[in-house]
Amino acid sequence: MACSKGYRILAVGLVFLVLVFYLMMSWPEPVTRWIPQPLPAAAYVSESVNWDSLPQELTNLTSLLYWPPTGGHNSDFLASTSPKTSTYHLAGPAQATYILGSNLEAILVARDHWGRPKAHGGDLFRAQLLGPELKAGVPGEVKDLENGTYLLSFPLLWAGRAQVQVRLIHSSEAVGVLRRVWRETRATVDFRGYFQGTNGIQEVVTCNVDPQSTGARGPTCQYKDVVSGEIWFCAQPPTLPCSALVGHSSGRYLKVTTPHDELLLAGNVTDQKLPSGIPAFLVTPAEPGNRSNMALPSRPPCRPGHLSLKPSGFYHQDRWHSTFCSSRSFPTADSILSCLAGRMVYMMGDSTLRQWWEYLRDTVPSLKPVDLHVTYQAGPLMAVETTRGTVLHWRAHSWPLRSLRTPVASLHSVARELHGLAGGPYTVVVLGMGAHFTTFPPSVLARRLEGIREAVKALLDRAPSTLVVIKLANTGYKSVYGSDWLTLQVNRLLRAAFVGLRVAFVDAWEMTSSLALPDSIHPGRLIVRNEVDLLLSFICPT
Repeated sequence: MACSKGYRILAVGLVFLVLVFYLMMSWPEPVTRWIPQPLPAAAYVSESVNWDSLPQELTNLTSLLYWPPTGGHNSDFLASTSPKTSTYHLAGPAQATYILGSNLEAILVARDHWGRPKAHGGDLFRAQLLGPELKAGVPGEVKDLENGTYLLSFPLLWAGRAQVQVRLIHSSEAVGVLRRVWRETRATVDFRGYFQGTNGIQEVVTCNVDPQSTGARGPTCQYKDVVSGEIWFCAQPPTLPCSALVGHSSGRYLKVTTPHDELLLAGNVTDQKLPSGIPAFLVTPAEPGNRSNMALPSRPPCRPGHLSLKPSGFYHQDRWHSTFCSSRSFPTADSILSCLAGRMVYMMGDSTLRQWWEYLRDTVPSLKPVDLHVTYQAGPLMAVETTRGTVLHWRAHSWPLRSLRTPVASLHSVARELHGLAGGPYTVVVLGMGAHFTTFPPSVLARRLEGIREAVKALLDRAPSTLVVIKLANTGYKSVYGSDWLTLQVNRLLRAAFVGLRVAFVDAWEMTSSLALPDSIHPGRLIVRNEVDLLLSFICPT
């Protein structure tokens, strides 16, 4: 009875907080105060990263983002790596059965379209060990020996049948194109800024992360976030002042490749399966009569600060099992609500993180969305469950954001949102960024992570019991604007940025690349459910 009464009191208090939050969002004065204000033209000085405030891993992007040499620019397409002629085979003699908990190793030889072995590395291969009958899968490790051969390693984590699958995501030559564009092009997309005057006049201009990328031949409008220091630029409208900016949306994909580049990135040589080189095999327990069907030793509860292993987990019977902590399953609405009781969950990031909010909303019928009169793609979104006292938020990160038209007043930087949180044992912060930063050089994301790291550190300093979870970027895109190779580099930056801080990671990259499912930037419910279950395992480790 006392517990039930306590929940009712908490619920009433949370409803009051929700109403206060809603009124604050609707009240014009505080919102206006937070809108990035235009700067005078003389105020802009070319930005540089304050490397002293970043962990050592981020102070040298060249070292952090190292990739083996890709062989330089070759105009002969047939000399590029081919998924049809590249081969792989077991590193040792074949066995009738393999022991649960051991490793399987294989050698991959990259070959060009003529069938000739490559003399250098740099290809992006993806290797998987699959168990279709058991709905099982785990990512294999691909070690580039930088001489045209690759060492593949697969942990044998379930008993039963297993088979190897290898895909060529990008040839080394295609990776060379991606790396050149990513590092040398200011931007591969642009954006639209919508200005509106008091007399009803509307003007639309091009905006971007730096003045040159706006294409402006004259002055630019410059907007600086009052907390994070992030600066955004728009070409100055013909007649309206810079302060009349009211809306934001995606713009164009810019032409950044040659016909030869496009040939290397074409679908017939991108994300293609290699011919099978290893027959399916059987994995058995080490001891006869042992009924264990998975190699899962004793693991600690899921808590922030743990270093994740490689692989970070695997699927078995469509459930993700972490290899570094005792991940749990939350199969019912009641089990989810019991975990989230009394908690305020703040999700900030892109649409792949919005999928988590939508999954919880759709799975828990009593978690009711609050009508914020939001009709645009970028949110914000909120849902509450009054009987258990749960409040769930989602908000898109600020510029650069590819979206439908969105009010500028709704684009809050992640650092600003974190700045306004008190934190505490019932506060959960989930950050997910990646997809929108692959269209800019790595320094753009490094600058953004500088401010976010400082905001996360300040939050954990004032409220150490706050749980902060970082969702890594997942697989999905295969073009020059958002390739899996680019996503891998983004994930390196995300991991390095939070070194030394007590945060948790959800490795969405591995969770979206372990099953024989088509890649999608917005994965299906099975994967999203497992991602959310891992998040809940950190919130409720026992």
